[in-house]
Amino acid sequence: MKQFLLATLAALATAIHAPAALAQSLTQPVDGIVAVVNDDVILRSELDRQVAQVTTQFANNPAQLPPRDILERQLLDRLILQKLQIARAVDSGIKVSDAQIDQTLVQIAQQNRLDVSQLRGAIESQGMDYGQFRNNVRDQLLVQHLRQQVGQSRAQVSDAEIDSLIKNGHVRTEQLHAAHIVINVPEGATPGQIDEAHAKAEDVVRQIRGGMEFAAAALRYSNAEDALQGGDLGWRNANELPPALVAAADKLQDGEITDPLRGPNGFHIVKLIGKRDAGAQMVTEYKLQHILVKTSELVSSAQAKQRIEAIRNRIVGGEDFAKAAIDSSEETETARLGGDMGWAPAGAFGPVVQQIVDGLKKGEVSQPFEAPPGWHLLKLDDTRQANMAGQMQRSEAKNMIFQRKAEEEYMSFLRQLRSEAYVEIRLPGSEPPKAGSNS
Repeated sequence: MKQFLLATLAALATAIHAPAALAQSLTQPVDGIVAVVNDDVILRSELDRQVAQVTTQFANNPAQLPPRDILERQLLDRLILQKLQIARAVDSGIKVSDAQIDQTLVQIAQQNRLDVSQLRGAIESQGMDYGQFRNNVRDQLLVQHLRQQVGQSRAQVSDAEIDSLIKNGHVRTEQLHAAHIVINVPEGATPGQIDEAHAKAEDVVRQIRGGMEFAAAALRYSNAEDALQGGDLGWRNANELPPALVAAADKLQDGEITDPLRGPNGFHIVKLIGKRDAGAQMVTEYKLQHILVKTSELVSSAQAKQRIEAIRNRIVGGEDFAKAAIDSSEETETARLGGDMGWAPAGAFGPVVQQIVDGLKKGEVSQPFEAPPGWHLLKLDDTRQANMAGQMQRSEAKNMIFQRKAEEEYMSFLRQLRSEAYVEIRLPGSEPPKAGSNS
């Protein structure tokens, strides 16, 4: 999930430096509907905005872009999937508060070496609407929370799996930098549809080996969410990736690609960009205490914030944090321990919490902050350096297995979501759907 958020922030941040042509495209009047998605629509202006952003990314090498009609269909498919995810998130009761959006905007600003006021000025100086930019951030956070919800409900990790990973020596310390292209196979695909997807994947491999850049092929053909980033997966611990992908990468030299690999969701093409041995993985670990006040239908965000602020004032005034946690925290697992969360490595609780922890001194209590399922306080008790190589902790092993399963489960979830939706494409040249069709 962390990689997904960082990719999202990076994509949003690129708009800040877009040329005037992109800014103008963001302010063009609505000129029609290009798709109907269940009870929602996608406007021509939304699609034009996506096309302008991609065109800007490839400004130095426009020949790598597919023809306009193919690019529009690829981007429209991604907009459709985004609409479906946002709708499902809202239907599932997922909410994103203004405070969470503000925290994310701080991250985007810092990535661009700006403060939030400068970020807003940079956006508006390009002719873009800051309110729309905030809405884009909100939508991406909704999707992120949906991914977390689906992963937590579907990706179960047993003690036996953790024991096996450690006992059999399958915990690998090396890291891989890979990129991938995914050619989806429809839910309940016929043998003919599977053969068609395989043939398409083989054709993509031929084009890449014939000279097409992998990133351009990902943009043109991949059904994965990271296609706009060239399918780049970044540096990942080998245990976080599907075993079949790792096994294929083991046989590659830097820059080489695999033949099509059959996966649960379709066919994958993998490019190995690099390998490195993590060696002695010295990481910073944090010992934290935590207090939570939950929001609910009966307790609004404002009410929960008021309660957590009152708790913090008591602590700052001299009350012991552990006592306050026992008396007031609604995190049942840690409240009885005085809010003690034990030792955890950097990044274990996500980028938002890590940013807050990084700003604390030993013994300091954080300002209240909001993240599902409510308002939080953290106290930094201590820090230490730990070598993770060769002594895989159960929590780390569990996280690696979970991340791998969660990614696979979410891909299956997206295929099901798309297959169950009513989608009518109205792009020029697209055939109207047959009666009863979902696409």
